Amino acid sequence: MKRREFTAGLGACLGALLAAPSVRAQVPQPGREYMVLNPPLRTLGAGRIDVVEFFWYGCPHCNRFEPLVDRWKRQLPDDVSFRRVPVALRDAYVVHQRLYYALEALGRVDDLHRKVFDAIHRDRRPLNTEAEQAAFAAEHGIEREQYVEAYRSDDVETRARHARELWSRYRIDGVPAIGVAGRYWTSGGLTNSPERTLEVADHLIGLARQQQ
Repeated sequence: MKRREFTAGLGACLGALLAAPSVRAQVPQPGREYMVLNPPLRTLGAGRIDVVEFFWYGCPHCNRFEPLVDRWKRQLPDDVSFRRVPVALRDAYVVHQRLYYALEALGRVDDLHRKVFDAIHRDRRPLNTEAEQAAFAAEHGIEREQYVEAYRSDDVETRARHARELWSRYRIDGVPAIGVAGRYWTSGGLTNSPERTLEVADHLIGLARQQQ
C-alpha cells in the first residue's frame, strides 16, 4: 500500500500485486525492480545480512504475500537475519504496529501472526482498537489484562517508534516491501509480482554479500 493510497481507504493497496505472477530471467535493474539507498543505513555487524519485511496488517496484498515470504525466509542462508517490521502510513494504523509488538513481547507473534491476518481479511474483524485486540488475544489464551499491559508498555511504544524511523530512513513508498542490508529495497509495486519480489530480494542478498 502506497502512502497516497491511504486516503482511498482499506481497499486501495498496491494494485500491482493483483497482476498475474510472471517469471523473468533477466537480472534485476536498479531503479526499476529495486532501489539503492545512498548513503546506506547502518544495520547489523560484519558477516550478517539484515533482511526486513515491511508490512501492514490491514493491507490485503501483505495478507497474500505473507505465506510466500514465510516459506522463503525458512530457506534463507545462515548469514541472513530476517525480521518483520510493521509500518503505519497513517497515524490511525499505529494500533496495528502495537498489536504486532505486543504479541512479540508476549512471545506469541510466531503462532498468532498469520491468525491476525486471517481475523482481519477473512473474518472481517479490523482489530483497530485496543479492546478488539484484547478480545482476540483472549480467544487465543492471553489474558486481556496481560495483553493490555503489553500493548500500553513503554517497550512496545519504543519498538513502534523504531519501526517508524526505519521505514522513514529506507524511504519506501508502499507495502509489502523487502529491505536488504540497509542498502536496497524492493516491493510489489516495483516488480508487479510477489514471486518476483522475492526473486529480486534473493538477488539483493547476493549483492550485499559481495560488499561485505
